[in-house]
Amino acid sequence: MMMDYIILAIWGAIFLVVIIKFFQSIRLVSTQTAHIVERLGKYHKTLDAGFHALLPFIDKVTFIQDLREEAIDVPPQECFTGDEVQVTVDGVIYMSVTDPVKASYGITDYRFAAVQLAKTTTRSVIGTLDLDRTFEERDVISAKVVEVLDEAGNTWGIRVHRYEIKNISPPETVRTAMEKQVRAERDRRAILASSEGDKQSRINRSEGLKTEVINRSEGEMQRRINEAEGKAEEILAIATASAESIEKIAAVFSSAGGDDALKMQVREKYIDTMRSLEQSKIILPANVARYDGWVKNLGLDDIVKDNSASSGSEQPGQ
Repeated sequence: MMMDYIILAIWGAIFLVVIIKFFQSIRLVSTQTAHIVERLGKYHKTLDAGFHALLPFIDKVTFIQDLREEAIDVPPQECFTGDEVQVTVDGVIYMSVTDPVKASYGITDYRFAAVQLAKTTTRSVIGTLDLDRTFEERDVISAKVVEVLDEAGNTWGIRVHRYEIKNISPPETVRTAMEKQVRAERDRRAILASSEGDKQSRINRSEGLKTEVINRSEGEMQRRINEAEGKAEEILAIATASAESIEKIAAVFSSAGGDDALKMQVREKYIDTMRSLEQSKIILPANVARYDGWVKNLGLDDIVKDNSASSGSEQPGQ
Protein backbone atom coordinates (compact mmCIF):
# COMPACT_ATOMS: atom_id res chain seq x y z
CA MET A 1 0.00 0.00 0.00
CA MET A 2 2.77 2.40 0.90
CA MET A 3 4.50 1.75 -2.39
CA ASP A 4 1.29 2.54 -4.28
CA TYR A 5 0.97 5.89 -2.56
CA ILE A 6 4.57 6.76 -3.40
CA ILE A 7 4.10 5.91 -7.06
CA LEU A 8 0.86 7.87 -7.16
CA ALA A 9 2.60 10.93 -5.65
CA ILE A 10 5.40 10.69 -8.19
CA TRP A 11 2.99 10.58 -11.11
CA GLY A 12 1.04 13.46 -9.62
CA ALA A 13 4.21 15.57 -9.39
CA ILE A 14 5.12 14.72 -12.95
CA PHE A 15 1.66 15.68 -14.12
CA LEU A 16 1.86 18.96 -12.20
CA VAL A 17 5.22 19.80 -13.78
CA VAL A 18 3.85 19.01 -17.21
CA ILE A 19 0.87 21.30 -16.61
CA ILE A 20 3.16 24.10 -15.38
CA LYS A 21 5.45 23.72 -18.38
CA PHE A 22 2.48 23.69 -20.69
CA PHE A 23 1.21 26.99 -19.34
CA GLN A 24 4.75 28.43 -19.43
CA SER A 25 4.97 27.53 -23.10
CA ILE A 26 2.12 29.92 -23.84
CA ARG A 27 3.45 33.49 -24.16
CA LEU A 28 1.53 36.75 -24.51
CA VAL A 29 4.04 39.43 -25.55
CA SER A 30 3.04 43.08 -25.01
CA THR A 31 3.75 45.99 -27.36
CA GLN A 32 7.30 47.40 -27.36
CA THR A 33 8.61 44.20 -25.75
CA ALA A 34 10.80 41.44 -27.20
CA HIS A 35 11.26 37.91 -25.78
CA ILE A 36 14.43 35.98 -26.62
CA VAL A 37 13.74 32.23 -27.01
CA GLU A 38 16.42 29.53 -26.73
CA ARG A 39 15.87 25.98 -27.89
CA LEU A 40 17.98 23.49 -26.00
CA GLY A 41 20.32 26.27 -24.86
CA LYS A 42 20.78 27.86 -28.30
CA TYR A 43 19.17 31.05 -29.61
CA HIS A 44 16.09 30.13 -31.57
CA LYS A 45 13.95 33.22 -32.27
CA THR A 46 12.66 36.58 -30.99
CA LEU A 47 9.02 36.88 -30.03
CA ASP A 48 7.30 40.14 -31.03
CA ALA A 49 4.03 41.51 -29.64
CA GLY A 50 1.15 38.99 -29.73
CA PHE A 51 0.32 35.36 -28.83
CA HIS A 52 3.01 32.66 -29.09
CA ALA A 53 3.15 28.95 -28.22
CA LEU A 54 6.47 27.25 -27.37
CA LEU A 55 7.49 23.61 -27.06
CA PRO A 56 7.51 22.57 -23.41
CA PHE A 57 10.85 21.40 -22.00
CA ILE A 58 12.56 22.43 -25.28
CA ASP A 59 11.96 26.16 -25.77
CA LYS A 60 12.76 28.65 -23.03
CA VAL A 61 12.47 32.45 -22.78
CA THR A 62 15.83 33.57 -21.43
CA PHE A 63 15.69 37.40 -21.94
CA ILE A 64 12.91 39.97 -21.99
CA GLN A 65 13.96 43.28 -23.54
CA ASP A 66 11.99 46.55 -23.19
CA LEU A 67 12.16 48.44 -26.51
CA ARG A 68 10.90 51.76 -25.12
CA GLU A 69 13.21 54.73 -24.58
CA GLU A 70 14.49 54.90 -21.03
CA ALA A 71 16.39 57.44 -18.95
CA ILE A 72 19.43 56.28 -16.98
CA ASP A 73 21.07 58.46 -14.35
CA VAL A 74 24.82 58.94 -14.51
CA PRO A 75 26.02 59.31 -10.90
CA PRO A 76 28.10 62.37 -9.94
CA GLN A 77 31.81 62.02 -10.59
CA GLU A 78 34.85 64.21 -10.02
CA CYS A 79 36.62 65.55 -13.10
CA PHE A 80 39.60 67.85 -13.62
CA THR A 81 39.42 70.62 -16.17
CA GLY A 82 42.22 71.72 -18.46
CA ASP A 83 43.33 74.35 -15.91
CA GLU A 84 43.49 71.74 -13.09
CA VAL A 85 40.24 72.64 -11.33
CA GLN A 86 38.21 69.81 -9.82
CA VAL A 87 34.49 69.79 -10.69
CA THR A 88 31.65 67.37 -9.97
CA VAL A 89 29.56 66.34 -13.00
CA ASP A 90 26.43 64.23 -13.35
CA GLY A 91 23.96 63.63 -16.17
CA VAL A 92 21.21 61.58 -17.76
CA ILE A 93 21.38 59.15 -20.71
CA TYR A 94 18.31 58.68 -22.93
CA MET A 95 18.55 55.45 -24.94
CA SER A 96 16.53 52.52 -26.27
CA VAL A 97 17.13 48.93 -27.43
CA THR A 98 17.15 48.57 -31.22
CA ASP A 99 18.41 44.97 -31.50
CA PRO A 100 17.15 42.68 -28.70
CA VAL A 101 19.50 39.85 -29.70
CA LYS A 102 22.65 41.98 -29.47
CA ALA A 103 21.40 43.59 -26.25
CA SER A 104 21.01 40.09 -24.78
CA TYR A 105 24.16 38.37 -26.05
CA GLY A 106 26.46 41.26 -27.03
CA ILE A 107 27.10 42.44 -23.46
CA THR A 108 26.15 41.28 -20.00
CA ASP A 109 24.58 44.60 -18.85
CA TYR A 110 24.29 47.33 -21.47
CA ARG A 111 22.89 49.86 -18.97
CA PHE A 112 25.91 49.59 -16.68
CA ALA A 113 28.26 49.66 -19.68
CA ALA A 114 26.60 52.80 -21.11
CA VAL A 115 26.88 54.61 -17.77
CA GLN A 116 30.55 53.74 -17.38
CA LEU A 117 31.37 54.76 -20.95
CA ALA A 118 29.50 58.06 -20.49
CA LYS A 119 31.48 58.80 -17.31
CA THR A 120 34.87 58.10 -18.91
CA THR A 121 34.02 60.12 -22.02
CA THR A 122 32.82 63.05 -19.89
CA ARG A 123 36.07 63.03 -17.93
CA SER A 124 38.19 62.99 -21.09
CA VAL A 125 36.24 65.84 -22.73
CA ILE A 126 36.23 68.06 -19.63
CA GLY A 127 39.98 67.49 -19.29
CA THR A 128 40.50 69.38 -22.56
CA LEU A 129 38.43 72.43 -21.50
CA ASP A 130 39.12 75.26 -19.09
CA LEU A 131 36.74 75.86 -16.20
CA ASP A 132 34.99 78.80 -17.83
CA ARG A 133 34.40 76.86 -21.02
CA THR A 134 32.94 73.82 -19.26
CA PHE A 135 29.84 75.88 -18.43
CA GLU A 136 29.58 77.14 -22.00
CA GLU A 137 30.43 73.90 -23.85
CA ARG A 138 27.77 71.60 -22.40
CA ASP A 139 26.48 70.87 -25.89
CA VAL A 140 29.98 69.87 -27.00
CA ILE A 141 30.34 67.47 -24.06
CA SER A 142 26.91 65.96 -24.67
CA ALA A 143 27.54 65.55 -28.40
CA LYS A 144 30.86 63.79 -27.77
CA VAL A 145 29.32 61.35 -25.28
CA VAL A 146 26.48 60.54 -27.69
CA GLU A 147 28.98 59.94 -30.49
CA VAL A 148 31.07 57.50 -28.42
CA LEU A 149 28.01 55.65 -27.10
CA ASP A 150 26.58 55.32 -30.62
CA GLU A 151 29.76 53.62 -31.79
CA ALA A 152 29.54 51.12 -28.95
CA GLY A 153 25.77 50.82 -29.36
CA ASN A 154 26.16 49.18 -32.75
CA THR A 155 27.67 46.19 -30.98
CA TRP A 156 25.40 46.32 -27.94
CA GLY A 157 22.17 46.66 -29.92
CA ILE A 158 21.23 50.00 -28.36
CA ARG A 159 20.83 53.56 -29.59
CA VAL A 160 21.69 56.60 -27.47
CA HIS A 161 19.34 59.45 -28.35
CA ARG A 162 20.91 62.18 -26.20
CA TYR A 163 22.97 62.84 -23.12
CA GLU A 164 22.20 65.77 -20.84
CA ILE A 165 24.53 67.17 -18.19
CA LYS A 166 22.52 68.03 -15.10
CA ASN A 167 25.10 69.80 -12.92
CA ILE A 168 28.69 71.00 -13.09
CA SER A 169 29.69 71.93 -9.53
CA PRO A 170 33.11 73.48 -8.85
CA PRO A 171 34.58 73.62 -5.30
CA GLU A 172 33.33 76.25 -2.86
CA THR A 173 36.50 78.34 -3.14
CA VAL A 174 36.31 78.37 -6.92
CA ARG A 175 32.59 79.19 -6.77
CA THR A 176 33.29 82.16 -4.49
CA ALA A 177 36.03 83.42 -6.82
CA MET A 178 33.71 83.06 -9.80
CA GLU A 179 30.97 85.00 -8.02
CA LYS A 180 33.44 87.81 -7.28
CA GLN A 181 34.53 87.78 -10.91
CA VAL A 182 30.94 87.94 -12.12
CA ARG A 183 30.18 90.77 -9.67
CA ALA A 184 33.24 92.71 -10.84
CA GLU A 185 32.27 92.19 -14.46
CA ARG A 186 28.73 93.36 -13.70
CA ASP A 187 30.05 96.49 -11.94
CA ARG A 188 32.37 97.19 -14.87
CA ARG A 189 29.49 96.95 -17.32
CA ALA A 190 27.38 99.23 -15.14
CA ILE A 191 30.16 101.84 -15.00
CA LEU A 192 30.71 101.55 -18.74
CA ALA A 193 27.00 101.90 -19.43
CA SER A 194 26.80 104.94 -17.14
CA SER A 195 29.77 106.61 -18.86
CA GLU A 196 28.33 105.86 -22.28
CA GLY A 197 25.03 107.33 -21.19
CA ASP A 198 26.70 110.48 -19.84
CA LYS A 199 28.72 110.78 -23.04
CA GLN A 200 25.63 110.45 -25.19
CA SER A 201 23.80 112.94 -22.98
CA ARG A 202 26.58 115.51 -23.41
CA ILE A 203 26.61 114.92 -27.15
CA ASN A 204 22.86 115.38 -27.32
CA ARG A 205 23.02 118.60 -25.29
CA SER A 206 25.82 120.01 -27.45
CA GLU A 207 23.92 119.05 -30.60
CA GLY A 208 20.85 120.76 -29.19
CA LEU A 209 22.77 123.94 -28.38
CA LYS A 210 24.36 123.88 -31.82
CA THR A 211 20.98 123.49 -33.49
CA GLU A 212 19.54 126.26 -31.31
CA VAL A 213 22.36 128.68 -32.23
CA ILE A 214 21.99 127.84 -35.92
CA ASN A 215 18.24 128.33 -35.76
CA ARG A 216 18.63 131.65 -33.95
CA SER A 217 21.20 132.90 -36.45
CA GLU A 218 19.07 131.81 -39.37
CA GLY A 219 16.07 133.45 -37.75
CA GLU A 220 18.00 136.69 -37.17
CA MET A 221 19.27 136.61 -40.74
CA GLN A 222 15.77 136.06 -42.07
CA ARG A 223 14.45 138.86 -39.84
CA ARG A 224 17.04 141.30 -41.18
CA ILE A 225 16.32 140.19 -44.74
CA ASN A 226 12.63 140.71 -44.16
CA GLU A 227 13.25 144.14 -42.59
CA ALA A 228 15.51 145.15 -45.45
CA GLU A 229 12.97 143.98 -47.99
CA GLY A 230 10.25 145.81 -46.06
CA LYS A 231 12.28 149.02 -45.95
CA ALA A 232 13.06 148.69 -49.65
CA GLU A 233 9.39 148.22 -50.42
CA GLU A 234 8.57 151.14 -48.12
CA ILE A 235 11.10 153.41 -49.85
CA LEU A 236 9.84 152.28 -53.23
CA ALA A 237 6.25 152.93 -52.19
CA ILE A 238 7.15 156.38 -50.80
CA ALA A 239 9.09 157.22 -53.94
CA THR A 240 6.20 156.07 -56.11
CA ALA A 241 3.73 158.04 -54.02
CA SER A 242 5.98 161.14 -54.11
CA ALA A 243 6.35 160.86 -57.86
CA GLU A 244 2.60 160.54 -58.28
CA SER A 245 2.09 163.47 -55.88
CA ILE A 246 4.52 165.63 -57.81
CA GLU A 247 2.88 164.65 -61.06
CA LYS A 248 -0.53 165.59 -59.64
CA ILE A 249 0.80 168.89 -58.25
CA ALA A 250 2.38 169.65 -61.59
CA ALA A 251 -0.90 168.85 -63.28
CA VAL A 252 -2.70 171.18 -60.90
CA PHE A 253 -0.20 173.99 -61.59
CA SER A 254 -0.67 173.48 -65.30
CA SER A 255 -4.45 173.86 -65.03
CA ALA A 256 -6.30 177.20 -64.93
CA GLY A 257 -6.09 178.88 -61.48
CA GLY A 258 -3.29 176.62 -60.37
CA ASP A 259 -0.97 179.50 -59.37
CA ASP A 260 -3.69 181.04 -57.23
CA ALA A 261 -4.26 177.72 -55.53
CA LEU A 262 -0.55 177.40 -54.87
CA LYS A 263 -0.38 180.87 -53.37
CA MET A 264 -3.41 180.11 -51.23
CA GLN A 265 -1.83 176.93 -49.95
CA VAL A 266 1.45 178.69 -49.20
CA ARG A 267 -0.40 181.44 -47.28
CA GLU A 268 -2.17 178.78 -45.19
CA LYS A 269 1.14 177.10 -44.38
CA TYR A 270 2.63 180.52 -43.55
CA ILE A 271 -0.17 181.38 -41.15
CA ASP A 272 0.03 177.98 -39.44
CA THR A 273 3.79 178.38 -39.04
CA MET A 274 3.44 181.86 -37.55
CA ARG A 275 0.93 180.57 -35.02
CA SER A 276 3.25 177.81 -33.95
CA LEU A 277 6.16 180.22 -33.59
CA GLU A 278 4.24 182.43 -31.19
CA GLN A 279 4.61 179.79 -28.46
CA SER A 280 8.37 179.35 -29.03
CA LYS A 281 11.29 181.53 -28.06
CA ILE A 282 13.07 181.76 -31.37
CA ILE A 283 15.01 184.67 -32.88
CA LEU A 284 13.38 185.56 -36.23
CA PRO A 285 14.32 188.07 -38.96
CA ALA A 286 12.69 191.48 -38.87
CA ASN A 287 10.76 190.95 -42.10
CA VAL A 288 9.44 187.50 -41.15
CA ALA A 289 5.94 188.95 -40.79
CA ARG A 290 5.99 190.39 -44.29
CA TYR A 291 4.45 187.67 -46.39
CA ASP A 292 5.19 189.23 -49.74
CA GLY A 293 8.91 189.64 -49.06
CA TRP A 294 9.17 186.17 -47.62
CA VAL A 295 7.49 184.61 -50.63
CA LYS A 296 9.74 186.62 -52.91
CA ASN A 297 12.85 185.49 -51.04
CA LEU A 298 11.75 181.86 -51.33
CA GLY A 299 11.25 182.29 -55.09
CA LEU A 300 7.63 181.21 -54.99
CA ASP A 301 6.64 183.95 -57.40
CA ASP A 302 9.15 182.66 -59.88
CA ILE A 303 7.82 179.12 -59.42
CA VAL A 304 4.29 180.30 -60.04
CA LYS A 305 5.37 182.32 -63.06
CA ASP A 306 7.31 179.40 -64.48
CA ASN A 307 4.35 177.10 -64.00
CA SER A 308 2.08 179.67 -65.63
CA ALA A 309 4.46 180.07 -68.55
CA SER A 310 4.83 176.34 -69.03
CA SER A 311 1.09 175.88 -68.94
CA GLY A 312 0.61 178.78 -71.37
CA SER A 313 3.17 177.33 -73.78
CA GLU A 314 1.49 173.91 -73.68
CA GLN A 315 -1.99 175.24 -74.33
CA PRO A 316 -1.39 176.30 -77.99
CA GLY A 317 -0.01 172.91 -78.76
CA GLN A 318 -3.06 171.30 -77.33
